[in-house]
Amino acid sequence: MILTGPEIAESVRRGEIVIEPFCPEQLNPNSYNYLLGREIQVAEAETLDARRPVSWREQEIPDEGFVLSPGRVYLANTAEVIGSRSRVTTLIGRSSLGRLGLFTQVTADLGHHGAIHRWTLELTVVQPLRVYAGMRLGQVSFWRSSGDVTGYDGPYGLAMAPMPFEPASLV
Repeated sequence: MILTGPEIAESVRRGEIVIEPFCPEQLNPNSYNYLLGREIQVAEAETLDARRPVSWREQEIPDEGFVLSPGRVYLANTAEVIGSRSRVTTLIGRSSLGRLGLFTQVTADLGHHGAIHRWTLELTVVQPLRVYAGMRLGQVSFWRSSGDVTGYDGPYGLAMAPMPFEPASLV
């Protein structure tokens, strides 16, 4: 069952959900708008190899914005620390940015119980697009689970910066 905006706010107040910083104006009927963080990474190689480490160039998004180019994958993160020990999170993009050709979560939109961090975002575009740190980039929803809950204790659960690809994760 998905939580409504008012239930998200109440769950944050009770400490069941973490959104830091929390801004009530970013609540939607059944989600919360997250912001793009300042850090961005781009793979240095033109061709990526799923069996080899990828070298990433890290930089901050300048005040005048950063232009994303087609044919590249960029790693960024949410400005907020988001998560819950008792709820499942899902992160998706905003339809308004989708209409500009931006995909914010290529594959990894499902979070786990216990993962509370700045979420790594996988950004791709179909045409050049300028993005800005602090812009409303997507939405996070929270879900109640059914059945026994196993908390996540993997490497991504505490990340505060974009987490790059690790070939060992495919083994």
